[in-house]
Order: sequence, then structure tokens, then C-alpha cells
Amino acid sequence: MIKKFLTCKLADTVRHSSKIDSSLFKKYGVKRGLRNEDGSGVLVGLTRIGNVVGYERTEDGALKPIPGKLFYRGYDIEDLVHAVIKEKRYGFEEVAYLLLSGDLPDRDELKDFRELLYENMPLPHETIMSIMSLRGSNIMNILARSVLEMYTFDRNPDDLSRENIMQQSIELISRFPTIIAYAYNVLRHHDKGRSLHIRHPNPERAFAGNFLYMLKRDCTELEARTLDLLLILQAEHGGGNNSTFTVRVTSSTRTDIYSSIAAGIGSLKGPLHGGANIQVVDMFNHLKENIRDWKNVEEIDAYLTRILNREVYNRTGLIYGIGHAVYTISDPRALLLRELARDLAGEKGRLDEFEFLERLEERAVDVFARVKNNGKQVSSNVDFYSGFVYELIGLPTEIYTPLFAMARIVGWTAHRNEELNFAGRRIIRPAYKNIIPETLPYVPLMER
Repeated sequence: MIKKFLTCKLADTVRHSSKIDSSLFKKYGVKRGLRNEDGSGVLVGLTRIGNVVGYERTEDGALKPIPGKLFYRGYDIEDLVHAVIKEKRYGFEEVAYLLLSGDLPDRDELKDFRELLYENMPLPHETIMSIMSLRGSNIMNILARSVLEMYTFDRNPDDLSRENIMQQSIELISRFPTIIAYAYNVLRHHDKGRSLHIRHPNPERAFAGNFLYMLKRDCTELEARTLDLLLILQAEHGGGNNSTFTVRVTSSTRTDIYSSIAAGIGSLKGPLHGGANIQVVDMFNHLKENIRDWKNVEEIDAYLTRILNREVYNRTGLIYGIGHAVYTISDPRALLLRELARDLAGEKGRLDEFEFLERLEERAVDVFARVKNNGKQVSSNVDFYSGFVYELIGLPTEIYTPLFAMARIVGWTAHRNEELNFAGRRIIRPAYKNIIPETLPYVPLMER
């Protein structure tokens, strides 16, 4: 009881010890969240990997919202995705090669790269046994612990030569789907009493199809292609997104890749980052139950207004999946994913739900503008549709965020390689200003 009382007492001290007058941030020119006052990000680095565009600056320096664009190594994501759809093939491996190397592969290079990924996909026996013994309901934590354990079995874990860094990157990209599939099946066995299935990677399947095979064995061609395209959309998002920046910050210390990637996983796990897709699904299910007429715009607007006013749902005042730190008029990933979601919803006989989600997207933007009335333009983001797509494919909610990591590991490793090879040997170290006004005199223990 004494220890619990002391813990509560210490926790209560945080109220005053962490209190900072919000006006001081402006006084000292602090960029909270590394954001400028106009909402743009503070420039902290240069990259040749990804480019996220949501606005342009006018001659007077103001920000002008424009339709969102996302570029991988200079290539428009829309061109990459539409090419894969038109040619009816899988494209994640091609995009991974592009992000790692800077160049699009030719046919032979792509073939060799796919074989290289498959060769590295099986897990060492020790890692499989470790996953089998791990407990916990969060696959992201198991993924992070499995990544850290890979350090133990790496013969040169701290070797920062370019060749070794690339080999480690390829092994991580290859093994993420295997770790996630195995971890979920173990969780399903331990927590839900279901049969334990461990399926080894299948050389006849592409990256996305291999994951679905290891997870649930059976899948349709459209399910596999849709997951492949979703992985493409989430593979990279510039150096400033929280998890990628985390990887770059830790890499600047020249720590090993496993420590750095585990830190990125911890960042992505947060509900304000990669965990948002689960929140969207939960909100969507709530809206399906509480809005009687899915086609009634007035009823939809009224309920969304109540959400923003913190009267219903979880009373946070947030419409999940709406708004983004960079995109303003549109998120290109959301637009592309909406195209894919319609086809898959049709195959599954759930077009009515898709059309309701589409209507919610449209109304949420209008309601936000009316209720907030702050002049800020918002759009849906990739999370608005990703959770629904995962559900259509038949994937459990426990792996929604791990799937994000399975795609983003490509961007993480590409940025780590760039940080180590071209950013120099300077550790990333921003400043914090201490606002305690004066030096306090030390009081001896017996006099307190």
C-alpha cells in the first residue's frame, strides 16, 4: 500500500512539474511538433527518396492548398499504381527496389530481386521458437521484440558498410511478413484457442500473396492484388513522418539497424500515426449502427456534427481518417485506395457499405469546414479506407498496424541507408529551452 501511495503521489507531482505556459512557446519561437505557425513542417534535412506535396507557396510566402501528390524517387505514385493495375501484375517488389536503389528495375533485375526477397523470407529456427514463446495481445510489440532478437543471430550486426546495411535491409523487408503471420497465428492459438498453423513461404507467390498464404492460406486474386497495391501506397511517405524521422534520428547515432527499426515500430504503433486505421474501422462500425438511413445526408451531417462537438462516440471531437499534416485538398493515397476498395467491395457483396463510407468521407469534409470554421481545408487520408480494405480481405484487426509496418519497412531502410551514407556523421540533436527562471538553492536532506 505504501509503494502504491508513493507511486500515486509521484504521478500527481507531474501536474505542476510539467506545466508550461502555452504563451511561452510563441515568446521563444518554439516550433511545437516541429511545425511552423502556418502549419508547414520545419525543414530539418534533405532527401532524394520521397516527396509529400499538399500545398505550394505564393509570392507573398503564404501557403496555397493544392491537390496532394506523392513521389517515390521522383516518380508519381499515381503513375506507379496505375501501371501495375493496367498490366495486371504485382508491383510492391518493384517499388521496394526503386526506393532502395533509386532506379526502376529492368525485368532481369526485378526477377533476381524477387528471388532474393523470397530466399530471405524464411525465419531462422531460433526466431520461430522465440515467437512461439512470446506472450502479448499486440503484434507490434512482438514484431519489435523479434526485430531486436535478429541482432543476436546477425554475424555482423554493427557493421555499417554499405553492403552489410543493404543485406540487413533486405532481410528485414523479407522477414516482416513472416514474423507478422507467425505472430498472429500464435496469438490466435494462445488467446482464442484456435488451431496453430505455421505455413512456410511459397516460392510461387508474390510478396503480398505470400503473406496472405502464410496468414490464412486461401485468398482470391483480387484480394492479393489489392493488398499489393496497399503496400505500395504505404511503403514511403517522406523523411518527416514520425516513424521515419525516428529511424533517421536513431540512425544518426550510428546504432545498429535492429535498434533503429524497433524504435520506428514503436513510433508507428501510436494511435496518432499508424494505429489510426483501427480507429477508423471502430468509428465506421459505430456510425453504421447509429445512423439509420445511410443515404440521408441530413442525418449523417447531424451525427458527424455531434461527433465534432464531443457529444457522441468516444467524445474526442475527432473524425478519424479526416485531415493530414501535409495534404489539404486531397491525399493521393486515399484516392487510389478508394478505386481499389470499390472493386473489392463489389466482389464481397458489400457495395452498400462502401458507398456509405464514401458518403461519410464527402460529408465529413463539409461538416468539418462548417463546424470548425477556421479556414483550414481538410480531406480524407489513407487511413479512411485502409481499415475497410483490410476487413474486406478478411484480415483481423490485430494486424492492421503491423501491415503498415510491413510496407513502411522499405521506406525506413531506404532512409536509414541515406542517413548513414550521405548525411554525414552529425547526430540529430535539436534544442529545448529550460524555462525555470532561476537557479534554485540546494536544501540539505535534514532541512526539507
